[in-house]
Amino acid sequence: MTFTITVQPSARNFQAQPGETLLAAGIRQGIGLPYGCQDGACGACKCKVLTGNVTLGPHLDKALSPEERAQGYILTCRAAATGNVTLHAPQVTQAGAFPVKKMPARVARLERLVPDVMRVLLQLPAGEVMRYHAGQYIEIVLPGGARRGYSMAGAPHTLLAGGAPVVDLHIRYMPGGKFTGHVFGGMKEKEILRIEGPYGSFRLQEDSPKPIVLLAAGTGFAPIKAIIEHLQFLGSARPAALYWGGRRPADLYMDAWVKAKLGEMPHLSYVPVISDALPEDGWRGRTGFVHLAVLQDLPDLSGHQVYACGAPVVIDSARRDYVQQAGLPPQEFYADAFISEADKADKAGER
Repeated sequence: MTFTITVQPSARNFQAQPGETLLAAGIRQGIGLPYGCQDGACGACKCKVLTGNVTLGPHLDKALSPEERAQGYILTCRAAATGNVTLHAPQVTQAGAFPVKKMPARVARLERLVPDVMRVLLQLPAGEVMRYHAGQYIEIVLPGGARRGYSMAGAPHTLLAGGAPVVDLHIRYMPGGKFTGHVFGGMKEKEILRIEGPYGSFRLQEDSPKPIVLLAAGTGFAPIKAIIEHLQFLGSARPAALYWGGRRPADLYMDAWVKAKLGEMPHLSYVPVISDALPEDGWRGRTGFVHLAVLQDLPDLSGHQVYACGAPVVIDSARRDYVQQAGLPPQEFYADAFISEADKADKAGER
């Protein structure tokens, strides 16, 4: 027995098995449902049920509040159909999605950009091609089946720039982290990892002429970097303002790269923002919360698109303030919240 899931207004449909999450079924059949963490923690896959019923698994209230549940909203990454279902998901507009692939990848290079951020270049097998959108991520499958997701920091056209396909990751050290402890401790070049992807619905909306705000916090810069490279590859003339925030200047670990891009991309601007600079940092630039710096410069966002990546608190604050205070249309806020394992464990019913 399978259930038919229809997505409006696109009228796309797919089949879901009993007990299978709607998101997993959609991904399996190439339906471009929005999603992020796939674990009920970020809210990126939130959709409204128009008809039918689902069972909803554990999730964070900040991803889906009780009020939203009462209004018919669900998280497709935690919802399984109990019959035929119709969803409202305006993001689903076109047929065809890049296939998710599983493959081995060899660690080609390790580069410590700053003490707590490692650049990891993964070489894909000869003859393998991974098609993806700038902004998407891969998952590294650890022994035992645990997974860690990392955004690809290079635009798709850069994958073959050096000959062999190489995926660029920016990995921040997390104290006690099962995988990052290895990255910063025992990982060696030529080590083989298992990867799977691409995942995620975060991507540039290429058909819009609207000016862009690129909001990054910490290693949330990785997918933003990919989007910047993609904008350059497209020859886009859309104004794009990058606001990159960190606690201290070293958190802006590719500041020089961004400044070099300013000379190549006349429509790109850059505002670095530091929240907790110390006297010895000698910081003379903007200070405070990075998402508030955007509001200071652009109090009216009604004609913009915002692409935001970073910790959930940054994404949640930006989404709320830009919509409520600056008139940003909610559908023009695109986000990829970086969810830690601690966030994922803190789901309703699992506390």
